Amino acid sequence: MAALPGGAAGMAQPGPEPARVVEALELLLGPPGSAAEPGREPALCPEALRRNALALEERLSGAAGWAALRELRAAVLSRAPALAAGAAGAEPGWAAACGLLALLLCLKERLAALAAAPAAPAAPGAPPPPGADTLSVGQERAVRRALRAAVGLGLLPHLPPGLGPGLGTGLGPAPGSRGARLLAAVAALVELARLPALGAPLLARHLRLLLCGLCALGHGPAALCQGVSEAERAQCREALRDVLDRVYQPLAVQELLVLQGQPKQRRPGAGAAPAWLRRLCGHLLSERLLRPGGVHAVVRGVLEGTDGGAGAEAAALDWRKCDAVGKILAACPQQCLSLEDYYRQVCPQILDLLHIQDRVAARQFQRVATSTLLSMAREQPELAERHLLQPLLAPLRRCSRAAELALQDLTAGAVLVPEAELGSCVEDVLKVYVVGNDSSSLLLGSLQPVLGVVFSLYSFAKQNVSYLRSPCQDILLWFLEKAEREQSLAVLESLAGLSSHVPTLHPQCQLRVGSEGGAAVVLEETISDEDEALYQKISLEQCHVESLVELLSHCQKSGLAGDFFIHCLKELTQVAAEDEEAPNPAVQPAGSLLELEQYQARQGRRLLVLQLVAALCEGVSDTVFTDIVQVQQFLAAVLQRACAHPARGPGAAAEAQTLAMAMGLVAAVLGGAVQLKSGDFAVLKRLVPLLEELSRTYPEPLTQELASDLRIAILTHGACCPGTLGTAADAVLGRTAGTAAQSPAGTAAQSPAAPGPAAPWHPHGSPSSAHRESSKEQSTAHEPGASPAPGANSLAPAGLQELLVSAYDPQPPSRAAALRRLASLVTQRHPEALRLQEKLLQVFLENVQHEDAFVYLSAIQGVALLSSEYPERILPVLLAQYECPAQGREDTMAAVTRMKLGEVLMRVTRALGDMVFQHREPLIHAFLRGARDPDSALRASSLSNLGELCQHLGFQLGSIIQEVTCCVTAIARTDPEAEVRRAAVHVVVLLLRGLSEKVTEVLQDVLLELYRLLKHVAAAERDAAAVLHAQLALQELDAAVRRVLFPPQTLQKKIVVLP
Repeated sequence: MAALPGGAAGMAQPGPEPARVVEALELLLGPPGSAAEPGREPALCPEALRRNALALEERLSGAAGWAALRELRAAVLSRAPALAAGAAGAEPGWAAACGLLALLLCLKERLAALAAAPAAPAAPGAPPPPGADTLSVGQERAVRRALRAAVGLGLLPHLPPGLGPGLGTGLGPAPGSRGARLLAAVAALVELARLPALGAPLLARHLRLLLCGLCALGHGPAALCQGVSEAERAQCREALRDVLDRVYQPLAVQELLVLQGQPKQRRPGAGAAPAWLRRLCGHLLSERLLRPGGVHAVVRGVLEGTDGGAGAEAAALDWRKCDAVGKILAACPQQCLSLEDYYRQVCPQILDLLHIQDRVAARQFQRVATSTLLSMAREQPELAERHLLQPLLAPLRRCSRAAELALQDLTAGAVLVPEAELGSCVEDVLKVYVVGNDSSSLLLGSLQPVLGVVFSLYSFAKQNVSYLRSPCQDILLWFLEKAEREQSLAVLESLAGLSSHVPTLHPQCQLRVGSEGGAAVVLEETISDEDEALYQKISLEQCHVESLVELLSHCQKSGLAGDFFIHCLKELTQVAAEDEEAPNPAVQPAGSLLELEQYQARQGRRLLVLQLVAALCEGVSDTVFTDIVQVQQFLAAVLQRACAHPARGPGAAAEAQTLAMAMGLVAAVLGGAVQLKSGDFAVLKRLVPLLEELSRTYPEPLTQELASDLRIAILTHGACCPGTLGTAADAVLGRTAGTAAQSPAGTAAQSPAAPGPAAPWHPHGSPSSAHRESSKEQSTAHEPGASPAPGANSLAPAGLQELLVSAYDPQPPSRAAALRRLASLVTQRHPEALRLQEKLLQVFLENVQHEDAFVYLSAIQGVALLSSEYPERILPVLLAQYECPAQGREDTMAAVTRMKLGEVLMRVTRALGDMVFQHREPLIHAFLRGARDPDSALRASSLSNLGELCQHLGFQLGSIIQEVTCCVTAIARTDPEAEVRRAAVHVVVLLLRGLSEKVTEVLQDVLLELYRLLKHVAAAERDAAAVLHAQLALQELDAAVRRVLFPPQTLQKKIVVLP
């Protein structure tokens, strides 16, 4: 600037000390305020200013030691004619301002010269001395006072109206001299701001007024700049940008916002900012925004000093401010070349706001980033997706199945997505999508392609200790809740592996545990072992199913879990229909390879659906349905399946049970288990066509009759309710009619199918029904009622007889419930049950041979409980049955029965504990004889039981260890079946584990033989599992021998008391 005094001349010449210049400033300003009021300055009246100026002139002209300052001051004034004229003028305020500015410029030159001089070296061991241009605390206080007076007397009175506060009387400038004086003051202040020692206090306290002066001179109307040339105005514009670039950017943003802001943001008494100033501030703010790091500076400048507040009002204000900043950032400035360029420049900075480490400001910055992103997504969806959402989701997209990986450039184990990047991406998605909570189609559509990777990460974190489990779960639940129901079901279907709507994790990518509690995506290493690869694949699928079920357990209130369960049932029906229509190419020689692959794909899909249905039944079946509509859809799916595919073939029993349960559920709903409204019957009427078709086409007459009765009850809104409905409802609810008010023990005593072996559904008034009613009345007459009396668990003989009869019920659920009730009576040592223990044993043993797993497991539990209570009576019978099965049965059935009895014997062994020693020999002999059976499965089962028995016996084996060792050695070396050899080696493992430290004592005679056997298996066996068992046994043996040879050293302290 031409009017700015240069600072290069005279720098190298010796001059006054800074202390002398500061003394001159204090002399010109007069004494500071009193100590009682440190924040108040005395008023600078014109007479005082005139007296102080005269005193300074006298001191400069005649006092000793002031000559250097007089010369430097004269040189400065010679380069600034406007200041020289003002200092010699008659107006006291402007003359004092010019004098102060001249002295400050002298101080600036002296400090700059001292800073440029080489510093003196510090003494050894001493701290470095302060810089030559460093001011003391008192000097800094005097400088700040001089700057405040210079701004107040030289800059503030000459600002145009609307840019500064009101002026006092007598201090206003003469007409026509405002522009020239303002230029002189601003030029001097800009020169002072170039030196950090003076610029820091100046810009920290007076930046706003300095910006007002530069804006008025450089950009204001010509009427405000009388006496200022165009070149000087251009220099002011350049100086304005230079000052804005030099200061702390958030502070510059704050000052510009105040200059542009509403009247309530400005000082009292000041009017609204002129229109030209508002436009200029907006333009300057846009320039600040478009600079590198400009978004951060703008956000911090707006939010500086806001901590969110503790109250609701402060929190609401904070949210409104963040939303306002977000809208400002989402709007493209006018000086930007194009919207595309603006988004390309600003969007990376917006995403960086999500990663602020400052905990105090992080929440506000994240709110601003989220609000800005959502505003951009609403206003410019395509640009927001390209520049915000895609970079945000890039780490997840990189490892999805839809990504194209350049595998030729990567090696096995190469890191595709580092742990820090993946964790930051998941947290950013949580902040933007879940916390932002804007369920627009753009956000849902952009998130859907990466849900497969998020689900894989969730399943992985569920198996390991990782902080990513909770954010991944929140992301998945948010999408399933906000998306349309059809879209959510399609996503769940893809996550379950039934479709490919959502890309999953790339098949050649693998998740690996990170060192910071997260996860990293690496390139999967090739597994040469096919069995290991198949095992890992099955384990991964099982883990995904379990994770999906756990995820759905959080969606039960919304009804999504029930809808997906019904969807799986419908899918199961469709798969079954496809299997019936499509021939099996495996049994047709003319089938092509493509047909065989399609058949295998259908079978795999069917198995996956069955696995899903089973997992859902186990995990979320208690509260899976939330309304009558879902119940109706479930029942419709089951009935439709029964109409399309009547129960036949190997799964006929399961299909019949499912149908019986569904029809019993309808009967229970109609019987009052659910409070029905008039609108609910309209929903249930959708089942009428299916029930009518079932009553005509199903091959079971009793099922046809029940379907017809259900149809009548639905059409009459429950007015006509045949007796078969009550029986079916009781079978589902686990009680008999008339026991709803009884105690839990009394209710449990009544079997769900108490009538006995007769069919559970008969027309109302049939002889079977009459017998059932009489039985119920007889048993109910002996019940003590609902009172919790001591005899509440008692059971009349007639009730026990009913349970014995129900144990032969053709319906497996009823039979299993009766068996479990009988087992509980044995545990309670019921007198009647003890008296009929032989009869109970016969019932349990006969039901052990049943094909239904629920029935024979209940029978096994009953036999085990009975045997553990009376081992002397029951064990001989079980051992005889185990060694000599019932005659007239097929070999396969006999082997299966013996294996079930072996399970009974092992449960008895566990229950007896140390008392099993007195039954040692018959048990071991029975299992040794079973190890020589022609059936390989029975041989393996017997050896497994033998190993567990040896583990329980431990050192109590005694001399019988010779027989066990000979049997195991012979089988491990010669048996043709791999699973039997595997079981033989496993016996050795269990034996060594059971003996632990007593291995060398108990097995001292056979230890060498066992060692040779294990070494032979490890070296010559072809079965990998048998080799693994042998290696485990060798490890157990090695550990035991090492404990004997090298006992652990123990340190003991002995205290001897001397006499």
